[in-house]
Formats: sequence, structure tokens, C-alpha cells
Amino acid sequence: MRIVQYYSHLNGFEFLKYHKAHIWDDLEAVVAAVDAEACRTKASAEARKEGRLLYSPVDMNKEFARLFADHHWTERRVTNWLSEDTSLLRDIMSLEPQAQKEMIEARGLEPIMTYNQTDFVKDRVAVEIQFGKYAFVAHDLFVKHMSFFISDDIDVGIEVVPMKSMEREMSSGVPYYERDLFNLMRQGRGIPAVPIILVGVAP
Repeated sequence: MRIVQYYSHLNGFEFLKYHKAHIWDDLEAVVAAVDAEACRTKASAEARKEGRLLYSPVDMNKEFARLFADHHWTERRVTNWLSEDTSLLRDIMSLEPQAQKEMIEARGLEPIMTYNQTDFVKDRVAVEIQFGKYAFVAHDLFVKHMSFFISDDIDVGIEVVPMKSMEREMSSGVPYYERDLFNLMRQGRGIPAVPIILVGVAP
């Protein structure tokens, strides 16, 4: 595969190239090593694509996971405890998980466990590979990358999606670069308030 386009939000790319050029080198190497045609294994059951073999998100994700691991990228997971009490959430948001849970219980409320997780993190940069449903991109940008940035775990978030030319050879509902670029740009210059690089890939 290859990187076809990228969009730098809040100077994410410029920061990376100046401070962490090796991270972009990793990304380029990983993308280049993914054999998209070998991942064309999904038999379509859709009427307009019936009988065609499509790119399999499952197989491509496995390849990305293997290759990022080879470059020493690791998963990052942060646990939080929640409550319906708004004022309490404000008080506990920056606390460690165990302290959050204890304060919720002290109020006589039920603590609800949740977590934020990203698959690939290295040197304060998080990468999300998104070949799933298009709605997941907004979750990555406005929840995952944002929360890791605000908690000072990352400096830049990278979101990798297929180009429209590749999306045509996948099941319906998959994100594509051109749409996500439009969605990101129309939020305005400062939203989301985290440096992001949106990356479009294709075979």
C-alpha cells in the first residue's frame, strides 16, 4: 500500500517532521509493507458488488498490527470510573482510576468502569487504522486522540483511512479520506483541539 494524501490539522505533520521524523518514517514503512491485494479475501454479499472479492478490513488490520509490532509500537489503554453525577465527574476526572472509584462509592453511587484504548502508540504519537464503519472516525478524532492529548499522553494523533478509490473495493459503510477531510475541515481551524494527521492510503 501507499500513502496517497495527508492533511495536517493544527500543524500535526509539521510537528512530527521536525521533532519526530522517525515516527513518520515508521508509518511510511508499515503502509508500504502491507500487501493490499493479499487482503482481497472478502466475498461480497451486496447486490451491487455480488461475486466480487473485496479488501478485507480484518485481514488488513492484522497486517498493520503485525507490522507496527515489528516497529515496536504498543497498545495504550486508560481506565476511568464514571457516574451520572455531573459535579462529581468534574471533581474526579483528573484522578487515578482507583481514586475515582472510591469517591463515587463514597457518594453512595455505583461506579461504572470504562476505558479508552488505542492500538498503536510510540514516542507520544498514537495511530488509529480505521477500515471499519465511518462513524468510528469521529470517535477516534473527538474521543480517543483528544483524551490522550488532554491527559498529556500524546503530542499528535494519526488517523489512517482508505482513499475513495480503495473504499469502492470494500464493503459499504467504510470511511474514506475525501469525506473525512471535508468533515474535519468544516469543524474549523481549532476543532478538534488536538494536532491530527489524516492519512489516506490505497494499494
